[in-house]
Amino acid sequence: MHPNQRACLHQQQRVRRCAVNSDSYAYFNPLTGPELLEPVEALLPEHRERLFPPTEALSMFLAQTMSADRSCLKAVDEAAIKQLTSGLLRCSTHTGADCRARQRLPVEMVATLASHVGYVMAERTPQTWH
Repeated sequence: MHPNQRACLHQQQRVRRCAVNSDSYAYFNPLTGPELLEPVEALLPEHRERLFPPTEALSMFLAQTMSADRSCLKAVDEAAIKQLTSGLLRCSTHTGADCRARQRLPVEMVATLASHVGYVMAERTPQTWH
């Protein structure tokens, strides 16, 4: 096997392992971290504080899409469990609030963040991988 193919295969396996073990906080923290905070804040729509504000809705959606299960119910259940274990008030595990929160996410926000993250990843990728 060619060294580049081996490196690519190894990287794909690491991504799969991370995806299986992911939860929404694994995405929420980078979205609100120093690297992405400014772009995220600039793209946030006007919103009230709800059960699932835009950053929470986006991080839950990212975790759901990377999960092997991919069900909305699993994403909402995990969010409810995180709230309980964090000492916050109990919330409903019905998926309606999450679905409405996703509908309020501007497509421009998601597309711009995806481009920004891709650019940052490309900058940090070793030149031999390009």
